[in-house]
Amino acid sequence: MSWLMKTDPEVHRAISEEVQREQEKLILIASENYVSRSILEAVGSVMTNKYAEGYPGRRYYAGCEAVDIVETLAIDRAKALYGAEHANVQPHSGSQANMSVYLAALKPGDTILGMDLSHGGHLTHGNAVSFSGHYYKAVFYGVSRETGLIDYRQVEDLARQHRPRILIAGASAYPRTIDFAFFRRVADEVGALLLVDMAHFAGLVATGFHPSPFPFADFVTTSTHKTLRGPRGGMAFCRQEWSKALDKGVFPMMQGGPLMHVIAGKAVMLREAADPAFKTYIARVLENASTLAETLSAHGYNILTGGTDNHLLLIDLRNKGLTGKDAESFLSQAGIYCNKNAVPFDDKPPTVTSGIRLGTPAATSRGLDASEMRKVAELIHRVLESRGKESAIQEVKGSVSELLKRHPIYTELG
Repeated sequence: MSWLMKTDPEVHRAISEEVQREQEKLILIASENYVSRSILEAVGSVMTNKYAEGYPGRRYYAGCEAVDIVETLAIDRAKALYGAEHANVQPHSGSQANMSVYLAALKPGDTILGMDLSHGGHLTHGNAVSFSGHYYKAVFYGVSRETGLIDYRQVEDLARQHRPRILIAGASAYPRTIDFAFFRRVADEVGALLLVDMAHFAGLVATGFHPSPFPFADFVTTSTHKTLRGPRGGMAFCRQEWSKALDKGVFPMMQGGPLMHVIAGKAVMLREAADPAFKTYIARVLENASTLAETLSAHGYNILTGGTDNHLLLIDLRNKGLTGKDAESFLSQAGIYCNKNAVPFDDKPPTVTSGIRLGTPAATSRGLDASEMRKVAELIHRVLESRGKESAIQEVKGSVSELLKRHPIYTELG
């Protein structure tokens, strides 16, 4: 960082502040994690200098020998990790991975059937403010009001009624295992392609803690920075018959030159995810999430679906008389970061919400265990019970600081 300090002190200062924030605050945002030093090194490498439009061995620029090696490693590792027939590691994000599938398999105006954003889905599954809702006819399924679980009967009924070109399984705020075999059966019945967006649980699939979508799906997409613990980016997979269409959907239809420094980081990520230690890590992520849910439930918090099968939990705060916005603010002041989140059948706008989403990937990467996660739940309860009272916030802030001192991170960055 010494060069940056000399040449652009303002940017250096901002990066230093972010290092300090990540070191000193407890991150419980389900879509965030800490990458390894190896990934930081790869993403900060000279690979950022190379323009490499095209694919390994088929580039539009000279001098791609080294980047071809890196991208081929990433592709081969991705296919091996998931048992996939074809992988494209170029998408800049999970959202763009989804876009590449749509470009490969849809025409403007075609129908897609996905999970409603307000019930835990994702913007790119057809929401009106997204390109996916602008260019395609979107129909949505949701969860049961009684159980909070996916309403599989509704999925079936809507698929039969609207006969979508693509049926989407996957979510950004759903704490339970998804039945891919069911989605495959429905897709076959109505003549649809099946897309599984595993952005949140990709690390669980890689280690066998979530059923794999690959035996069932025509397309699988993911981001790389959540439970996979990689750099910010995306990947898209498909059956071999769709490989050419998918690759064209990424380049040249969607984007130009790939971010080769990020692809280098993805290659490192995929090697790390294949290591037995990563399976141990994911097991701890799940144990920590379950412990967090159980402890908060014991304090009367409404944990939707009654718990979690994965790395996240969704809490409806209406029985506590709190909004998601207030809860997020109170916890942030105490050094605990989560995100406000709509809950199914929410009566508050997205800028306010009735809930919060908590996740354990980042905290587990720091080394927190189940006993410490119980302590974290107690600290969350202390802040929310006080309605953001200053004395409680300061008390919890001190406890968070002491806890994280036992689990330092990025110490070599200052």
